[in-house]
Amino acid sequence: MNRKRSQGRFVFGCVAPAVILVILFMFIPTVNVFRMSLFRMGGITNKKEFVGMQNFKTLLGDRNFLEAMQNSIVIIVMVTICTIFLAVLFAALLSRGNFKGKNIFRVIFYIPNILSIVVIAGIFGAIYDPSNGLLNTFLRAIHLDGLAHQWMGDPKIVLYSVIFALVWQAIGYYMVMYMASMAAIPEDLYEAASLDGSTEIQTFFKVTLPLIWTNIRTTLTFYIISTINLSFLFVQIMTNGGPNGKTEVFLNYMYKQAYGAGVYGYGMAIGVVVFIFSFALAAIVNRITDREVLEF
Repeated sequence: MNRKRSQGRFVFGCVAPAVILVILFMFIPTVNVFRMSLFRMGGITNKKEFVGMQNFKTLLGDRNFLEAMQNSIVIIVMVTICTIFLAVLFAALLSRGNFKGKNIFRVIFYIPNILSIVVIAGIFGAIYDPSNGLLNTFLRAIHLDGLAHQWMGDPKIVLYSVIFALVWQAIGYYMVMYMASMAAIPEDLYEAASLDGSTEIQTFFKVTLPLIWTNIRTTLTFYIISTINLSFLFVQIMTNGGPNGKTEVFLNYMYKQAYGAGVYGYGMAIGVVVFIFSFALAAIVNRITDREVLEF
């Protein structure tokens, strides 16, 4: 009995600090965001007026918010699809491919993950520079001057320029995760598939992909949450929502409303919508991608 009590106290002592930190820095602030979204208030004064759901009703008619929501959805969908495809492709090539320099390519692909977001945004700002940027300079060097653009100034393509930077930053991290899953697959399964006459592509879709599917499902949630957060940082540094709001995203617009325009309660209402949207989207994705777990 004393031993069980001692074990219980030990477990409580280990868990309690983490639980306290979660309550103080996650649960309580989240509850406060929901509470403050029901008030009309500024960010630097204590004056506030209870308005109930009025902030959320205003959101429905806010064209700028709806455009930011549309941009966020486009970024989430395109970044997720492109990153998954390329990360799985490169992981398979570097895990199963037989060519020289595989370890060098592993390092090269992972480099973006050791760089600060600010540094990456600065790198792409230099690449996209219309006068002396690497991209336009390269296009002019190969006599494709007609393809040179104002990559961060053209409303038609600026969002895709940000998306490319986000994909470049994320590929290496998820590639390493998928490579770890592929490394755990027994070699016997590949040998059996080879004896059955399966090609490399058939083996990938019938052996490799099904056995790493659980890992892909798990990372999908990370994609959604991280893309929402990282898109704010990239947009804030690279374009600040411009030109003409063409790269405005959820969190960037929330920040401008809460701390720029001074309508703090309205900004918190946007935060509530982002919170609910993130969890709802993650739940839908998990439901859609649910498959029977394969074991080996």
